[in-house]
Amino acid sequence: MHLVNAKGILSSKNGMNIYRGCTHGCIYCDSRSRCYQMYHDFEDIEVKQNAPELLEGALRRKRKKCMIGTGSMCDPYMHCEEKLKLTRKCLEIIDEYGFGATLITKSNRLLRDLDLLKSINEKSKAVVQMTLTTYDEKLCKILEPNVCTTKERFETLKILRDNGIPTVVWFSPLLPFINDTEENLRGILNYCFEAGVKGIICFGIGLTLREGNREYFYKNLDEHFPGLREKYHRKYGYSYEITSDNNYSLMKLFHSECKAHGVMSDVNEVFKYLNEFPSFKYTQMSLFEK
Repeated sequence: MHLVNAKGILSSKNGMNIYRGCTHGCIYCDSRSRCYQMYHDFEDIEVKQNAPELLEGALRRKRKKCMIGTGSMCDPYMHCEEKLKLTRKCLEIIDEYGFGATLITKSNRLLRDLDLLKSINEKSKAVVQMTLTTYDEKLCKILEPNVCTTKERFETLKILRDNGIPTVVWFSPLLPFINDTEENLRGILNYCFEAGVKGIICFGIGLTLREGNREYFYKNLDEHFPGLREKYHRKYGYSYEITSDNNYSLMKLFHSECKAHGVMSDVNEVFKYLNEFPSFKYTQMSLFEK
């Protein structure tokens, strides 16, 4: 871990990454790709120690309330967050200034900040996005070795549901010959339906591989799935998009099951929901305060 003073914190779409790099060890992680120009070891977390100050300045200057997102590149609840609490400090600022918040994580550490998520959601909107990839707990510890298991994330989703926090699940990636099965799909969907998620994001059954994350992925295939690397090479070569042979049938099942349970599955619809600030709710609050 190393500390830096960043020059800015919010992207043009109001997203922020407080940390760069990750300690979760997920074997498929796209954030390892060299195109993101991370010039330090991926596990040597770059910490934007002035993130709260930068965020407060940015929110103070904004003319319109909006949703503030975090976690699209690097998880905001990695191990170092337990000590540094930068994500919590940023949520406190979002809460104070009356903005909305949405975050993406694989970690149940976010429950530490349940009080803030509830406060933000009461005033505007807080949405937790959680990644689920495999229903098999043993496989989960191979694919995502240093983070809580799928079952633990499912339990977290239920706690959020019971506290009125809306949730969205990222069902991705699905690795050909590993977890691209109907059994896995149904297992994850059942978790989602029971936890009452608002929507599920799934771009397709497969993954993406490019320079940086490809090498790490293949190294882990050699370690945990002997012979599978060669199978990938024969079938996909050096393609960026790795699409499962089961893509069509599983995506058809995915959309039909989501429709039957009243869960959003259209990617554009889910993103619209995530980015939409509840102006009516905020207007009500403003009038009440006057």
